[in-house]
Amino acid sequence: MELLAAVKIWDRADHNAFTDLIEFNGALYCAFREASEHVSPDGALRVLRSVDSGDSWQSISLITHPDGDLRDARLLVFKGRLYLFGALAVKGKPLRSLMWRSLDAMAWSEAEECADIGYWLWRVIEIDGGVYGVAYRPGADGDVRLYHAAPSSDMLYGTDFKALVAPLSSEGYVNESGLCIENGEFTCLLRRDPVWDERKNALLGKSSAPYTDWSWLELDCRIGGPVAFRWRGRLLAIVRLYNERVRTSLVEICETTGHVAEHLALPSGGDTSYAGVVMDGPSEELKISYYSSHEGKTAIYFARLKLE
Repeated sequence: MELLAAVKIWDRADHNAFTDLIEFNGALYCAFREASEHVSPDGALRVLRSVDSGDSWQSISLITHPDGDLRDARLLVFKGRLYLFGALAVKGKPLRSLMWRSLDAMAWSEAEECADIGYWLWRVIEIDGGVYGVAYRPGADGDVRLYHAAPSSDMLYGTDFKALVAPLSSEGYVNESGLCIENGEFTCLLRRDPVWDERKNALLGKSSAPYTDWSWLELDCRIGGPVAFRWRGRLLAIVRLYNERVRTSLVEICETTGHVAEHLALPSGGDTSYAGVVMDGPSEELKISYYSSHEGKTAIYFARLKLE
């Protein structure tokens, strides 16, 4: 693996973090949270666009909510529309998962609630014309659920999301997820943190249609902010690693032993991770958005990797 470039593309807010990246109508879109602090009531979701494969970026929209903190933007292209997912955090109230849709990433629909109150729909993917996502409920008795949306039209609505597997896992403080599918096999890379007990190593789940029966493997390390994808049949991910020093890295996961092998660390450190990825198939170049504080202030970065 070779790092071709890594550049800062946004640092205008006091805190810039929690990214996602997608290709839509011939352009790249990067979405992320910006606010005054890592946790603060002024969180908003900003969307940047690049029409030159990431060489330059322009801000095209900023989504706010009058009730509180918007967190962790996630992007999905579904039937010709761009969808933005995020969570609304209001002090003293349960989390709510929200969704917006757009035809051009500049004019957005009103926010719609999706998933159950208290569950954070953290990442979604399309499978066979439907949409699947894993949501987590924070807390000592928390768990994760698998949601499915089977829209009856070309439009996806928040009310389409129904819990398919509840719980999907409750083995420790399970939370953020990386999802991918290949050859009919659905894979879930699930983060765990040692908050209410000592369990911290990530979990790897697998299932085949109709995705109601899952097998789980414990990995050999702790990870954060995962995004998972397949390349030449291998399971790769961009994650936060905690050993030695905190950093954002490209890793490969052995699906039989649970070993997490680090291939390449991105320029990163401190408050970092939460990547988005876009694969350029013909060139086998991986485009990555992520955030990091290794240069002092939390900022958004864009990197290119050559997969070899």
